[in-house]
Amino acid sequence: MLGVITANANGVRAAQKRGGFDWIKAQLDSGVAEVICLQEVRATTEQLHEVLNAVGLSDLHVAHDSSARLGHAGVAILSTRKLNKIKTGVGLKEFAETGRWVQAEIETKKGPLTVASVYVHSGDVDKPVQQEKYRFLEAMTKRLKAAQKAGGLFLASGDLNVGHTELDIKNWKGNLTNAGFLPEERAYFDEWFNKVGVVDLGRKFAGEVEGPYTWWSWRGQAFDNNAGWRIDYHLASSELAKHCKDIVVGRADSYAQRWSDHAPVTAQFNL
Repeated sequence: MLGVITANANGVRAAQKRGGFDWIKAQLDSGVAEVICLQEVRATTEQLHEVLNAVGLSDLHVAHDSSARLGHAGVAILSTRKLNKIKTGVGLKEFAETGRWVQAEIETKKGPLTVASVYVHSGDVDKPVQQEKYRFLEAMTKRLKAAQKAGGLFLASGDLNVGHTELDIKNWKGNLTNAGFLPEERAYFDEWFNKVGVVDLGRKFAGEVEGPYTWWSWRGQAFDNNAGWRIDYHLASSELAKHCKDIVVGRADSYAQRWSDHAPVTAQFNL
């Protein structure tokens, strides 16, 4: 089995202090995962390697796309397997140094698997950053179409900052006009799943149930009341989806045990 974890770290140095990398190391050491897709790394490549060295993970293969804005965004792939054909960015030049997309190829017994770690920013209604979000989602659509047309093994994992349906947000009625649940954002996901043919593995395995949520605000009682959002995804090409055996949301047992406001999501593949 090949395990792939997606996790928004809320900054790798902060995650290290909260025990996040102890958790990640345990998943790798136990064989639960071989690939970790991180979002919001918020560090330079040198700083990322300093964290990995400090927690005993210096032997991992690393692909990292940092943001030109220090302390902002950043995506990475950590792997026990060699990473080939590393690419950053998702098409448009404006996203070349934003730390939102990095992909690499991994050899498996079923052929090469392309894995992308993806971070879609949250957006803000009626502000330029929301239009930028739409342009990024449009660029993602083109990349997903190309991957699906190629017919190979492709996985885009990450924090996409959009709840697709009412099942994905506890308080969906209160968020109908907020970024993250706007009809225009959700329409991209409709296209991906209903027209392009990529598969939302989280929903496939959970079924038509509320959640399971992957993000809860640090504030108030959101975590204790499970008032969350499902915004962390594994999106698979239809060919790869055939090999997925399970999806697990690693919700912490208590608020005190959280090392991010996101829960890691693990996908297991028979590869």
